[in-house]
Amino acid sequence: MINNKSSVQARFVQIKSALLDKIESGDMCPGDRVQSENQLAASFGVSRMTARRALTELVTEGILARTQGVGTFVSDSRPMSSILEIRSIDDEIMQRGHRYSNKVLGVDAIYASQRQSVWLGVAANSVIFHTKVLHMENELIIQLEDRIVNPALAPQYIEQDFLQTTANHYLSKVAPLTQADHSVEAILPNKGLANILDIDLTQPCLKISRRTYSSKGIVSYARLYHPGNRYRIGGHLDFHPSH
Repeated sequence: MINNKSSVQARFVQIKSALLDKIESGDMCPGDRVQSENQLAASFGVSRMTARRALTELVTEGILARTQGVGTFVSDSRPMSSILEIRSIDDEIMQRGHRYSNKVLGVDAIYASQRQSVWLGVAANSVIFHTKVLHMENELIIQLEDRIVNPALAPQYIEQDFLQTTANHYLSKVAPLTQADHSVEAILPNKGLANILDIDLTQPCLKISRRTYSSKGIVSYARLYHPGNRYRIGGHLDFHPSH
């Protein structure tokens, strides 16, 4: 007997895959309008809720952009310059006069999923590097760094000792940062994330999704998860009058 939940999930994944295929092939370009929830539901023979979930996740991943009252569009994939300085987490912590430590949860070579291939600009099922590192300030967890890296631009990445260096420090040496785009959002953790961060399921988190570029292409895509009551971001902008 087919599990209804699995069947719904398969149809939801099918919609995402179909949209990603069109974007990757160039059939849909940045700025193009995507079919509405009702249109997708009719096209794929699914409920509007299933179609909505597919669109919502693609918006969250930065592949689509939604404008209230107008529609959903293919996101402009051009990199943005960050208005915030990108610094290594250990430097941040030590500058505050606090103790930095970390715990390496995983260092692996994996096959890129379709979503990961879009994030890194590589072929689906090609080998990429994946690391998960927990960063602590005065023994208190403040960040889970979940990062994928393009091996073509950092071939020795997974050979590094991440107890002695950070991904940011190493990648800055071998593939100096030229551009970055990122998004910041508030989320509630799932059970797995809550356990890793040692927080309650009701504690909001700050999620930063950041893609970094060198002069040769996309270097990495990182998702940085912070307990909302332990971390904040900000910056100083200096506006000079034009001459």
